[in-house]
Amino acid sequence: MAQLNLNKPVAFFDLETTGVDPAKDRIIEIAIVKVLPDGSKERYERRINPERPIPAETTAIHGIRDEDVKDCPTFKQLAHEISNFIKNCDLGGYNSNKFDIPCLAEELLRVGIPVDFKNRKLIDVQQVFYKMEPRTLSAAYNFYCQKNLENAHQAMADVDATIEILEAQLDKYDATIENDVEALHKFTGGDDFVDYARRIILKDGIPVFNFGKHKGVAVATVFKKEPQYYDWMMQSDFALHTKQCISEILNQMLLKKP
Repeated sequence: MAQLNLNKPVAFFDLETTGVDPAKDRIIEIAIVKVLPDGSKERYERRINPERPIPAETTAIHGIRDEDVKDCPTFKQLAHEISNFIKNCDLGGYNSNKFDIPCLAEELLRVGIPVDFKNRKLIDVQQVFYKMEPRTLSAAYNFYCQKNLENAHQAMADVDATIEILEAQLDKYDATIENDVEALHKFTGGDDFVDYARRIILKDGIPVFNFGKHKGVAVATVFKKEPQYYDWMMQSDFALHTKQCISEILNQMLLKKP
């Protein structure tokens, strides 16, 4: 099976959370496997007290109950430890671009740790799978590795499966997908968004809204014609990283004024 061709570490990670909204929900389990250029791996795994009840419908998916995490540390207590573990790493996961990265960014921002993944390559293994063989994680594992995924929705099991799937994908699609982090980053769509929640995307290099009445319109154009829209977004329940990004865009606009 192909070994990842790396110049720097890639931290593959998976989160279990209280729900599916990065702006509102909290992490209750994190597992990270840091793959080093020599092929060796370092692991990090923690349960986290979300400081709120875990909905029954969420527990039904991953099996983690309130009593399982009541004595665990909070994210604030672990934040610097987690941030340091993934420092100077590219990032990877399964559906990570749309879920895990936005959730992790929100948790870090909530405790005051700056987030800037712009200089990191992002590898979303789900996107390779969806573009080549649309399926779920369990089906992907069965398809590429000819194995059944035991303990699905246990974070570390999902991360291990994700790495094994990617290595099998590189074998299967060696004529199509280059074994290179830059190429995987581009193939899995890491360049087309501004904020991790994807409320703002890039169109011809220009940030445009990806939701609501201004979908497809440049953010700067909206803020120029309708400045109250910025205030509305800042006061509404948007993700912290989204608010950070629109503030940066507005500040750039103000700096350009004569």
